[in-house]
Amino acid sequence: MIEQNQQSAIDATIVSMTPVAAEKVRELLKQENDPGLGLRIFVAGGGCSGLQYGMTLDEEQEGDTVIEQGDFRVFVDDMSLSYINGSEVDYVDSLMGAGFTVNNPNAVSSCGCGHSFKTADGGGEARGCACGH
Repeated sequence: MIEQNQQSAIDATIVSMTPVAAEKVRELLKQENDPGLGLRIFVAGGGCSGLQYGMTLDEEQEGDTVIEQGDFRVFVDDMSLSYINGSEVDYVDSLMGAGFTVNNPNAVSSCGCGHSFKTADGGGEARGCACGH
């Protein structure tokens, strides 16, 4: 039992969520009404800075790191883990629109839209995106 609690504490440092983001995820999961779903956070190539964040409601897949966020789970695949380790997910509702944002300490540059980024190790090549920045 102690090992499980220590693992949860370690996992919480991989990706944390602001209270506003966590509440939005709870709302989305409640709408789906499927207890097997959690929030998947991933990184893919693309965007104007080289890499972009993605989020979807999904089931746990083999090899996922599972991060317990109280009453829901966050899933991160192995490849994405190295890019988002230590990040904080927030939900912002502003004049420019509403959506999740990622505050990533590994990003050395990011797009004006906040959805794409580049890391110090040069992950990704910059490409155009539809954000207009």
